[in-house]
Amino acid sequence: MRHQRGAVIGRDGAVRDVAEALRATGEAARILLVTAEAGMGKTTVLEQARRAAAQAGAVVVRLGWEDEDAEDTADATVLDAGCGLTVEDPDGCLPPLMAARRAQLRAAVREGGASALSAFSEALTEASRQTPFALVVDGVERMPQRSADALALLLRVFRPRGVPVVMAGRPGPAAEPGRARLTAAADQVLELPPLQPADVATLVDVHVTRRFGRPAESALADAVSRALGTLAGNPRAALSVLDALDEQDLVELDGRLCLTLPDKRLRLTTGAPELLRFGWPDTPADPKTIKAAVVTACVLDHAEVHVDDAFTMMPSAGARSLEYTLDRLIKDGILTVDPQGRLSFAVPALAAALRTLPIQGDVQGNSARYIKRLADEFGAEATGRGYPRLADRVAASGPLLDDALAVPLLLAAARQEARTNWPRSARAYAAALHRLTPQDQRTHGVLHEASSLSLRHGDHEGLLALGKPLLALLDPPHTEHTEDVEKTAGLSNIAAAWVWAALHEHRAPCADSVHRRLGKVADRFPAGAGLAALGGLYGIGPLSARPTAASLHILDTSGPGHVRMPLPKPTELRLMTAAVGSHTELSRARQHMPPEAIDDHTLDQLRGAAAYADLAGALAAVLGDRYVAAPEGIAVQYRGMVRDYLAGDWDAALAAARRIEVRSRTHAAAGTPHLPRALAAEIHCTRGDVARATAWLDLVPDTATHPLAARARLAVRYWSGRREEALDEAWHDARLARKNGQLAGVERLLLRILSLAARSDQPYTVQQALEEVETLHDEAATPMTHEALLLARGIAHHDADSALTAHRLIKLRGDVYLSVICCLCLTHVADDPRRWLTEAMGNAHTLGLGGPFRTAVTRAAQQRDIPVPRLRQGQEKLTELDIRLVRMVTDGATNRQIAAELACSPKTVEQRLTRLFQRTGSRSRRELTAAWLNGSLTQTASGPSSLDDH
Repeated sequence: MRHQRGAVIGRDGAVRDVAEALRATGEAARILLVTAEAGMGKTTVLEQARRAAAQAGAVVVRLGWEDEDAEDTADATVLDAGCGLTVEDPDGCLPPLMAARRAQLRAAVREGGASALSAFSEALTEASRQTPFALVVDGVERMPQRSADALALLLRVFRPRGVPVVMAGRPGPAAEPGRARLTAAADQVLELPPLQPADVATLVDVHVTRRFGRPAESALADAVSRALGTLAGNPRAALSVLDALDEQDLVELDGRLCLTLPDKRLRLTTGAPELLRFGWPDTPADPKTIKAAVVTACVLDHAEVHVDDAFTMMPSAGARSLEYTLDRLIKDGILTVDPQGRLSFAVPALAAALRTLPIQGDVQGNSARYIKRLADEFGAEATGRGYPRLADRVAASGPLLDDALAVPLLLAAARQEARTNWPRSARAYAAALHRLTPQDQRTHGVLHEASSLSLRHGDHEGLLALGKPLLALLDPPHTEHTEDVEKTAGLSNIAAAWVWAALHEHRAPCADSVHRRLGKVADRFPAGAGLAALGGLYGIGPLSARPTAASLHILDTSGPGHVRMPLPKPTELRLMTAAVGSHTELSRARQHMPPEAIDDHTLDQLRGAAAYADLAGALAAVLGDRYVAAPEGIAVQYRGMVRDYLAGDWDAALAAARRIEVRSRTHAAAGTPHLPRALAAEIHCTRGDVARATAWLDLVPDTATHPLAARARLAVRYWSGRREEALDEAWHDARLARKNGQLAGVERLLLRILSLAARSDQPYTVQQALEEVETLHDEAATPMTHEALLLARGIAHHDADSALTAHRLIKLRGDVYLSVICCLCLTHVADDPRRWLTEAMGNAHTLGLGGPFRTAVTRAAQQRDIPVPRLRQGQEKLTELDIRLVRMVTDGATNRQIAAELACSPKTVEQRLTRLFQRTGSRSRRELTAAWLNGSLTQTASGPSSLDDH
């Protein structure tokens, strides 16, 4: 357990309860038992409570036993009885025993038995008369039976004498007499529950900050909890996982450390004592059981195992031993069995740690021998159909199994499992294709089956893995004499599926950076080229020539295995392509769709997605329930990022950008997410953090032509001080986008040019930008170009009616930041500027807008001769960091001391405190402390918000 200043993370209530029990001597004295599993922080709670009670004037001594692993010095030990108990006074508060009493105690110890315990209790009773004290007993579950019996008798003596006792231990079987007696003697049992997710996040953040010097991304705490499984919320287990991390397992983004490891590789700190503490805390496992756990962890890493599988693969001679071992692992809670009989580790981090230990035995060889035996008996195909779960074992066996046996078995298992367990089926297809050669007549059909399966289930990673066998099949001499039209059409569909998956990972199909030769796949088939061209228009890869109507019809999604597939039909692909262009182009594309296929609302959603290069959003709008995509893919995550950006939850949008960036750097299937980076740069720049905005924008090449990237470049360059250059380059980017037919999103770029020009008092540029917006609206005629035109007129011509209409439309569509810009415009031109400035301030607080916005607010207030509203935000509850800051301020800590605790600079502490003062309405540390102590701070934080003028 790690401490905050003056508190234990997640255990404030428990510490308070224990401290109160230690202070309650005399008639109020009671016996308290603190119970929790190993690693839950019992000892830390006791120690923190002992310190708190001592600071309040209480005397707390420690009761232990003779063979306990603890310090035993002449100064610390006050009493040592033959009953096996010792009393230690760590603070030296108890009065020394008189010589006669000490001699009597020594004589009783030599005599032993009941006399020793009696003398021991009399000595303690005499000490309590002179100085009332409390006793703390930790680890009662480790007490020898003799000591536990003695303590149970002493509790009977202490109760009438008014000596409070706090015991701590792990819950144990009620059948143990000593522990049952101690539990029965307790007046109150305090159970420490697992830490709440917010407390785990704080614990992770504090530990990572202290160890690596930078705070942790919130997703790291979530990953740790998932890796701990049934131990989630156990502080010692969480710290063990964090201690196993190295610097290379983390990457810094936005000043936060993000995890680059997959969850399955997070592990407990490797070491027998650590693993035994969490795996077998009560009864240490024998070497045979630990060996079985290591083997099981290695097997489950690459194969799904059912209970019956384990017995069928084991020779009959070892079945009884295996049954005992599995029963022990399940009984100890190491393994769990789901209703289908699947085995898994209750704590995945324990399995990952076990896999790092040396393994004894040939696991692969045993699997291969068992598979060969079955294949010899039933045949390879029958074995695959009858035992499809063996496919993972076959894949893991590698060269230990011949291709002649492995391929038929894998294909039979894949076809058998296609409807019931598609992930295993996809793995079996991939393993078979790894063994098949291009010359094999089965390769083409297997590729078609595998691609159809992965398409149906949105398995983009599986589709991308088909790139290598597809490329081998396309290479000469395998295709130079091919005249089979049906086969060529089948390869076209497979290539289109590969391109589809590449786009979902933001990989440019025509210039693939993962495998250079795969870039030729899209070029060889018009269907793939059409999808690749769509990706270029949505900011994924370079722009290429738009596909012709004739080539679009080659994309066949109605053949065998492609019913209800997510691949767009030719008319749907044409519609998404036209969505980035003119209104005329879009109307023509819509005419080729069935009348009921897409309504006006869906069409607006499509054009909105095109403006933000949200490919997944565009596909979802057009394909409807046919659209299936993996949630972890970059395109789908970017869709959520855009949604959060528009809704004003910019912290969530930045968290998504960090997740996407980590995936792009660590996942083999991922591509380069230029547009998520550009949107993150815009958020930071709008908030006034130009340094972080520049760091994100530096990752976006100038060749990225989408208007969203140009918009981010304009903002960062302008607020970096390069104002003329920024506007000139923005004009160039706007004209280039229009030339390339990328009209969607240009309106926001032009609106930003106009706003910055108005800010810099450049009327000619303002008028020029307004004319460009008018021309664009005539050409595109989208809801977003209409909003931009109305707002541009409001800014350029001080047209209040246009700005009011724009504000209504923007709020209806849901774009929080654009509504702030509209409110600022109305502050300048409307009859009632206070209302609009107040609304702008409220939304700006939600977005976290920084310096540029504050400057604009001050300027607007001065021009309209109104006070700047002071926001008292009360709807947002205090965060864990807020509470930590308040506690440290209440304890009297200086900014420098707080900075040392949080591993940041004193300047950062000052900024955080300033924001905290603003949010809580406090004007000084004294007011903040008073509000915390009297409880009004919590009421203010959860009460209604208000805006006051000053």
